[in-house]
Amino acid sequence: MEFLTPAFWVAVGQIILIDILLGGDNAVVIALACRGLPPKQRKMGIIYGTAGAIVLRVVLIAFALALLSVPYLKLVGGVLLIWIGVKLLLPQDEGDEHANIQSSDKLWAAVKTVIVADLVMSVDNVLAIAGAAESAGQHQLPLVIFGLLVSIPIIVAGSQLVLKLMDRFPVIIVLGGMLLGWIAGQMMYTDPGLKPYLPEAKTREYAAAAFGALLVLAIGKLIPRNKGETAAH
Repeated sequence: MEFLTPAFWVAVGQIILIDILLGGDNAVVIALACRGLPPKQRKMGIIYGTAGAIVLRVVLIAFALALLSVPYLKLVGGVLLIWIGVKLLLPQDEGDEHANIQSSDKLWAAVKTVIVADLVMSVDNVLAIAGAAESAGQHQLPLVIFGLLVSIPIIVAGSQLVLKLMDRFPVIIVLGGMLLGWIAGQMMYTDPGLKPYLPEAKTREYAAAAFGALLVLAIGKLIPRNKGETAAH
């Protein structure tokens, strides 16, 4: 049964890690959007908003999985994923990027805010998860749904714990950025437009994935250094 293959569970692990690393902002958005609700309605706002966001994200990922079969689109997606991985490694700005999230004292208005904000912020998650799911072969959408169902509660209930672990062990963020680079390398090597020109060898595919991971690490470490040198001048 394909659900028991190592590739399936590796992809599940990748999806959960991607969601935790890239989904911390979503937990903040949920909290900010529901902060104006009466205490009795906050729990319902979080549950309904999160459920709506999960359904919307599954639909988006289903479209993304279909689009990945279009020639040369994986190349574009791979470049975007590398940049997302690099951004993950860069120091965070001090400014409050969530200051414009509006709270509401009406339950459905708060739910709508959560869903719309998640839609805007989930492009990186959708792209990364679609790339991870594609590497597992068949049963991609069930894999995506399973990964989301496991990771979303972790984000909502344990976001503070996850953030503290990231602060204490920065290597988690570095490994997460490199994971995105790994997926990007795989995506770009397996692009349908390049298929006639590249040998179908798993060793070459893994080499491209490793190159993507190392590229994210190298750029992520280089940019802060360059910023420091510019500030010094």
